[in-house]
Amino acid sequence: MAVILITGGARSGKSRRAELRTRSFPGQPVYVATAEALDAEMDERIAKHRERRGGGWIEREVPLDLVEALAETDGGGARLVDCLTLWLSNLLHAERDWSQEVARLSDALARQRSPVIMVTNEVGLGIVPDNALARTFRDAAGLMNQSIAGAADEVEFVVAGLPMKLK
Repeated sequence: MAVILITGGARSGKSRRAELRTRSFPGQPVYVATAEALDAEMDERIAKHRERRGGGWIEREVPLDLVEALAETDGGGARLVDCLTLWLSNLLHAERDWSQEVARLSDALARQRSPVIMVTNEVGLGIVPDNALARTFRDAAGLMNQSIAGAADEVEFVVAGLPMKLK
């Protein structure tokens, strides 16, 4: 079993890298999508992701209950969670205790039998946001990424489509 975290900036190539890593494992891959198509632009983004990765994936749409989805899909092919940052945003919007959910996810990763590849955004490399909500999100994302990286067997940082092994 492998737990792999792939992080990077927007449009860095991290999803493409995660798809490649997921397909390297035997069995039919499972795509665990945390995004919700709440507007036309997001609907188009989701469609482009589906088109790029092609068929052969089992798809699960899981905006909130990620730990449960990993338990339900364990024992088959590798699971690709894309992405943790959107999952965190969904948790904050739903007013759920994101730190408790991240702790549950970190704990659950140690019990997985099938590989889990997770995508997240590195949002803390820029300037300090000018509003409280954005600062809360940036801080939560940084803490989440630290927790999941600690639970992961491997961590990669993708820049300009090039992966760098961190762990």
